[in-house]
Amino acid sequence: MRHLRIVVLAIITLAIFAGAADAQKRSVKKPNAKKPPANKTVPPLDVRAAREKVDVQLANVTRFVDVLGPIAQSIEDLDASAKTKRLPKATLDQNEANKQKVIIAIRNLRDALTTLESEFRTKPVLAKYLPSIEGISGLGSRSEDSAIAGRFVAAKDPLRDAAQKLTDTLAVLPR
Repeated sequence: MRHLRIVVLAIITLAIFAGAADAQKRSVKKPNAKKPPANKTVPPLDVRAAREKVDVQLANVTRFVDVLGPIAQSIEDLDASAKTKRLPKATLDQNEANKQKVIIAIRNLRDALTTLESEFRTKPVLAKYLPSIEGISGLGSRSEDSAIAGRFVAAKDPLRDAAQKLTDTLAVLPR
């Protein structure tokens, strides 16, 4: 019995010290592999400014096409009505004034697109992005020609193509 008590006391003592030894055991920490910071290259100022201008012109063209749709349709509807029936002179005068306003607005939009395209042509930093934006001034001119010819609804199509080119240009320009 005495041996049993000594053995039990020894086991209890070992269990207590084994728990204390576990508490003092240090865990091995793996050193964190430090990754070098990614070198984020900032594009030149001209490229960033050009990206902003392209974004602004894209918003202008998109908004203009959205607004032009109903206006162009009403202008052409009034023209068709004027050919088939007699309309008041005030209505015809207002329609002519609206036509001139739309033509002037398309001309101003074309001028802005031409300026943007010429900037890509003249600045060497932007020359590599020229293929994606090239032709927007011609599209603006086609839109203006359609409007002058009285095809206001058809004048939207070249502007949609210009918006697509501007979107493509934004995709290739770095942020």
